[in-house]
Amino acid sequence: MAHTTTSARGTVRLLWAGLRALLVLSLVTGVLYPLAVTGIAQAAFPGKANGSEVTDHGRVVGSSSIGQTYDLPRKKGQKGRQTPGPDLRWFQPRPSAGLGSNRANGLNTRYDLLVSGASNLAGDNKDLIAAVRERKAAVAEDNSVPGHAVRPSQVPADAVLSSGSGLDPDISPQYADLQVHRVAAVDHLSVAQVRGLVDEHVRGRVLGFVGEPRVNVLQLNTALRDLITAHGR
Repeated sequence: MAHTTTSARGTVRLLWAGLRALLVLSLVTGVLYPLAVTGIAQAAFPGKANGSEVTDHGRVVGSSSIGQTYDLPRKKGQKGRQTPGPDLRWFQPRPSAGLGSNRANGLNTRYDLLVSGASNLAGDNKDLIAAVRERKAAVAEDNSVPGHAVRPSQVPADAVLSSGSGLDPDISPQYADLQVHRVAAVDHLSVAQVRGLVDEHVRGRVLGFVGEPRVNVLQLNTALRDLITAHGR
């Protein structure tokens, strides 16, 4: 009988020790650590910690870290693979890639994603080659305006290929410059005004040597909207 009582007490002690360890670890890892990390992030990197929000006249219009589309409104009854065309008033981002919410396990190029990622198609994949040719032709056509023709051979790679994440918010200065004449013509602005806007938004390599020069599309289009408004259009 004494042996049974001792065994029961030992079991209770072990359970109580396990419970205390659970409570302490839950407090440390579930409360104190997240609060500490959040506090450090808010103090050192408040913008990034809050989602790198971009505001326009006090209204949040998106995140500078995640790309988005600038499309025409979807036509009535248009759904599924029938994606709306680009709104040529705005600078366009690079294509996206990932699993789309509009069709299961399908490639979605419009930033409406459930899972981000690359297409994982090899460089010699026939579908990828055909898609690149089609995109090059479309980009050249969209950005050709009277007095300024764009050839498919002038289209930079980031205009027709997605990034590894599929959510890249930036484009190359070359792709931004390719769109200058079209944006100027559609928005009734001068080429010099629009090109100056692009030049103001070109960011160099991180630390001077990491990555490539880039232009954030959302920030550029936000500034473009202000420029259009300033000219009463």
